[in-house]
Amino acid sequence: MTEGNFVDYIKLYSCSGNGGKGSIHLHREKYITKGGPDGGDGGRGGHIIFIGNQNLWTLHHLKFKKHFKAGHGEHGSKNRSTGADGTDVFIEVPLGTVVKDTDSGKFLFEITNHNQEIILCEGGKGGRGNWHFKSSTNQTPRYAQPGILGEEKNVTIELKILADVGLVGFPNAGKSTLLSVVTAAKPKIANYEFTTLKPNLGIVNYRDYKSFVMADIPGIIEGAAEGKGLGHYFLRHIERNSVLLFLIPADSKSIKKQYQILSDELKRYNPELLDKDRLIAISKCDLLDDELKSELKSQLDLELTDDYIFISSIAQSGIAELKDLLWKQLNK
Repeated sequence: MTEGNFVDYIKLYSCSGNGGKGSIHLHREKYITKGGPDGGDGGRGGHIIFIGNQNLWTLHHLKFKKHFKAGHGEHGSKNRSTGADGTDVFIEVPLGTVVKDTDSGKFLFEITNHNQEIILCEGGKGGRGNWHFKSSTNQTPRYAQPGILGEEKNVTIELKILADVGLVGFPNAGKSTLLSVVTAAKPKIANYEFTTLKPNLGIVNYRDYKSFVMADIPGIIEGAAEGKGLGHYFLRHIERNSVLLFLIPADSKSIKKQYQILSDELKRYNPELLDKDRLIAISKCDLLDDELKSELKSQLDLELTDDYIFISSIAQSGIAELKDLLWKQLNK
């Protein structure tokens, strides 16, 4: 999937159908001049329905169609015939989609299961025909109910990707390179910050035909929780990851300080993120010789309380051990 095709934020307008009118009709046929009321009910207006699709990974299919209107219910007719219901409109979305009311910002619902259906806008009910209103004192009612109008809503749709492992790190920490090594994904890789502007997903093949999903999240900078850099446009994707893999380059001035900044940004965005399992990977360790690596290890043993591992995506060093640690954390 190319970067431009990954869409995770869309605003839509939706309108359900109006209910059909009830019929005002008096039964007439040969030799029956006063047959009484027989006006049928109006049909229900069409619903706007969201449905989960596990084969979708993005909201790109909604990028150029942002107005959805369901069909109106048909009017009732003679012989107590009920009008046809309006056509429902189904909006397919990937799993992990959150729907909010644009005007109020209120959370409406979330799609998490395949083929899960949730009605966003209910169609208006059809009006009752005049035969419902006949009585001993009013045997020929000449009135019926009009149909109820449909609902209108402006909604904001956000996709929070469902992945087992989320890569967390500063820009240019080597996240995309690692993803390209452990999966078949082909993210954009270059030697400048914010090369990755959209999350990338890849499937990591493990032993005995097992696998798990890894997500490359655009780099975090200090102040991201307040919206700096790419701010909330990528932090929300980390909420769904089971394990957070912090990637910190070996040539950083202070590995401990970088880790603290990353942890602090996650905490300020959503304190619950700190409850997730985490692992620290010291990337680009091919830049270190054995003596420097041993010295750095002694320092990290004192400074870090979480598990860490030295890796090099370019030299393919520590990759198998990294997969083992991630699999162990995913299957506690």
